[in-house]
Amino acid sequence: MKLRHSPSITRATRSRRGEEGYTLVALLALMAIMALTMISVAPNLRQQAQREREIEAIARGEEVAEAIRLYILEKRTLPTSMDQLLEGLPRGSKKIQILPPSAAIDPLSSTGEWKLVRVNDNLLTQFQRKVMLYSGGQMPRTRDETRVPEVYGQAIKRMSGLINTKSEDSEEAPGDEDTSESSTGPFIGVVSRSRRDSVITFYGIDRHDQWVFTPLFRL
Repeated sequence: MKLRHSPSITRATRSRRGEEGYTLVALLALMAIMALTMISVAPNLRQQAQREREIEAIARGEEVAEAIRLYILEKRTLPTSMDQLLEGLPRGSKKIQILPPSAAIDPLSSTGEWKLVRVNDNLLTQFQRKVMLYSGGQMPRTRDETRVPEVYGQAIKRMSGLINTKSEDSEEAPGDEDTSESSTGPFIGVVSRSRRDSVITFYGIDRHDQWVFTPLFRL
């Protein structure tokens, strides 16, 4: 004996199948919208992450510049390594910290190592020129130059001889990182090893490896 399906049961089954089909289509559409949203948001998230690293790099770089200034005032000479800044300065039988360990790390570089800037480094001249342009042609000066002229003298003399603030800078071709090793010897500032373009600007400069952190120019 053959069983016959009730017309109402058949219609209900078809209705459920139709609803399941519509649900699947709606789910696929929602997933597609979410994927497109993630694709569009991803660049903004990366940019925001880079912005935060740049803000942190500037804060740490300024801490290094301040530590160099304090070291010069105490020792009457330039530091020759980052370790000297990390060791601190003697105060009686103890030492006071002038550079937090976190500030000795460059958050923009994969190696985490700052590049040291020497007094005779052309990068220092380029930075001074750009800071002058940013400040409307005013010569940036350090407030300590009259107190320790024997230390700042060479750098200040070299900077003050710069007249044409609009001349072109000779810059290295941009890349991801500066992989050169840090040489030993006195240094007056630090700069990031990252050669990437920046999201934010520092004194109007929009490339990481041109942000020089030094006590010589602090507006």
